[in-house]
Amino acid sequence: MIALVTGAGSGIGAAIALRLAADGHAVAVNDLSLAAAEATVAQIAAAGGSARAYAADVSDEAAVGAMVAAVTADLGAPEILVNNAGFGHQAPFLEITPAQFDRMFAVHVRGTYLCTRACLPAMLDRGAGIIVNVASQLGQIGGVELVHYAGAKAAIIGMTKSLAREVSARGVRVNAVAPGPINTPLVEALSEDWKTAKRAELPLGRFGETAEVGGVVSFLCSPDAALFVGQTLGPNSGDVML
Repeated sequence: MIALVTGAGSGIGAAIALRLAADGHAVAVNDLSLAAAEATVAQIAAAGGSARAYAADVSDEAAVGAMVAAVTADLGAPEILVNNAGFGHQAPFLEITPAQFDRMFAVHVRGTYLCTRACLPAMLDRGAGIIVNVASQLGQIGGVELVHYAGAKAAIIGMTKSLAREVSARGVRVNAVAPGPINTPLVEALSEDWKTAKRAELPLGRFGETAEVGGVVSFLCSPDAALFVGQTLGPNSGDVML
């Protein structure tokens, strides 16, 4: 199958792309940075997988349209879409500027909308497709100094449920993944005191690895997940239990 993974130049997105390629899918690796996307493609190629790199800002309608058109011409219409593109930013609510708030929602929420809007018609025409949206446990429980981030992730969870109700009967399965603390450069840059305290809160006692999130996405993209519709799976070390 043809899989498009956004924000796959590093971190969780790269791990998802690597896992889907290992599963035998041809992967279109998107990132804002072409160099980052190409680095992931190189890792996939080294492992014997098939992938191509595509640079695009997922919040830009024209850029998304051009990217999906290029993927379709090069590989075929995406049969799997993983909306992973995003970024983090922490600030007290009153210090979040309107521009910062708007950019957070533009990338996470508008980006998910635009990429889905671009890929969905071909899926519906085929009567088959898989969409996985990467949210966060903070979209379920909130986070201090993360109103804009948690709000955007909560919106993605709501979008996932609503679209699943709309298109599942037409053969397109839509689900979400809401990771907890994962060993990424963003988390690794936090203070040792914070990391020690957070690990102590987790029933599992450790942070997750990006490959473990990739495994959850792999499952949702497999026939074994045929009954999963509008669900939000939580690889979060037990931090959130629903």
